[in-house]
Amino acid sequence: MPRRIAPLSDIQVNKAKPKESDYKLADGGGLYLLVTPTNGKLWRMDYRFNDKRKTASFGAYPALSLADARQRRDEAKKLLANGVDPNEMKKSVKQAKIALEKNSFELIAREWHTKFLSQWSEGHAKTIMSRLERDVFPWLGTMPILEIKPVDILPVLRRIEDRGALETAHRIKTVIGQILRYAVATGRAERDSTTDLRGALPPAIKNNMAALTDPKDVAELLKASDTYKGSFVVKCALKLAPLLFCRPGELRHTEWTEINFKTAQLNVPIERLKLLTKTKRENKGKLHLIPLSKQAIIILKELQPLTGHSKYVFPGHRSPLRPMSENAVLAALRRMGFEKEEMSGHGYRAMARTMIRQELHIEAEYIEIQLAHKTKSPNGTAYDRVSFLPERTQMMQLWADYLDGLKAGAKVIPFKQVA
Repeated sequence: MPRRIAPLSDIQVNKAKPKESDYKLADGGGLYLLVTPTNGKLWRMDYRFNDKRKTASFGAYPALSLADARQRRDEAKKLLANGVDPNEMKKSVKQAKIALEKNSFELIAREWHTKFLSQWSEGHAKTIMSRLERDVFPWLGTMPILEIKPVDILPVLRRIEDRGALETAHRIKTVIGQILRYAVATGRAERDSTTDLRGALPPAIKNNMAALTDPKDVAELLKASDTYKGSFVVKCALKLAPLLFCRPGELRHTEWTEINFKTAQLNVPIERLKLLTKTKRENKGKLHLIPLSKQAIIILKELQPLTGHSKYVFPGHRSPLRPMSENAVLAALRRMGFEKEEMSGHGYRAMARTMIRQELHIEAEYIEIQLAHKTKSPNGTAYDRVSFLPERTQMMQLWADYLDGLKAGAKVIPFKQVA
């Protein structure tokens, strides 16, 4: 009959002193404390598996107490009773942990960001990463992306909402969803958990005419448009939109016959405008005149060899007999990384209206006439194509120069009244 081993006490473990060589203090059931000459106290358990003698390492005292070591021993014995090698199980758990750490939300988010970097403007890419680093990584960054649930995401969004940035909360929710969908596509997550948060945040105020009006943001938009990697026709539309600031439908329906390169003017039939007038008959046959800046002329002449044979300046991708899709510019804006809450196709008009007035200090009446808004002209009519034409021509050139200046970091040029 084997000799019964008296279990260890906490006092014995605590007072065990080092000797010249390793020695063991047995606790029973294969568990023992290995005391080393350097005063290390290590919990070990000897066992047999498939007729081979093996040793399991549980940890060091005092980080792992006597009671904890006994619990580890009991767990190992349960594994053995079920035909599982405790050491192999420990390896599997360690490997799974490493795999989860490699698939943390932050690592995958940064991978996603790098993957799509070339499709965004520099400013937009910086904004996304700064928001992630400030508002998301401190709470979700180290979490395995596979384990992230709606209950983990909602507090992140609530913190942003609580500081009064509801629109930013919605944008970050969208970004988190994009990262999760990327993880699903690359086999590291099962689903986008943000879909379960629909209705969890108050709706942001919708603005169908979202516009960028901060000079720094506008500079990023202009730079992104200049380097747009999609269709050349769409790229030209993106570059002309801020220079002409006409309605999206008017821009895409522009015809080559409406452009006069000699006078540097674009003449748009009023039938295509939403101009408010007394009667339709009053406007029949009238034109809305858009002075073309030197920059606009250059863009149009670059485009002419490609689409000049077509009726439309911006023909459709499938047929030159039709104008390009009404979503072409919108899709390009999204592809460049500008969210719907930031910029819309109609937003170029709001951008020009705000910035020409605030940054260039130009008379509001000149701007309103150029926007083809209803205004009383000097001739007493609701609209006159030549009203303040010299001033508007100078304004359009100054605006184009100002936009070029934004891209180059130049200062605002004050508007000089035409004598």
